Amino acid sequence: MANPFAGEVTLVLDGQPQRLKLTLGALAELEATLQEDSLIAVVERFEAGRFSSRDVLALLLAGLRGGGWQGDAATLAAADIAGGPMQAAQIAARLLLLAFTPPNAAEGRDG
Repeated sequence: MANPFAGEVTLVLDGQPQRLKLTLGALAELEATLQEDSLIAVVERFEAGRFSSRDVLALLLAGLRGGGWQGDAATLAAADIAGGPMQAAQIAARLLLLAFTPPNAAEGRDG
């Protein structure tokens, strides 16, 4: 379902696979939600491990919206994420990584 060469990952939400992608609009929304001044600040926040569960949800929500999902933050917060919080954090990290990885560098990675 997801195409890692296009920066996509899959999240299973309430038993249904969903495609996530950080489009420019989704990244802008994420910056605003996390109250960061730049994309670099968002990336540094996650790389430094200075993120909360709210940050993970915000990143997943931005990716879901970028992938075409029509839900909202409350729906995501109440949803069952396959694999639980650890899987959610791993998917969020992969989503962020793929958004800033040149397409040829993503070869061999799966979503």
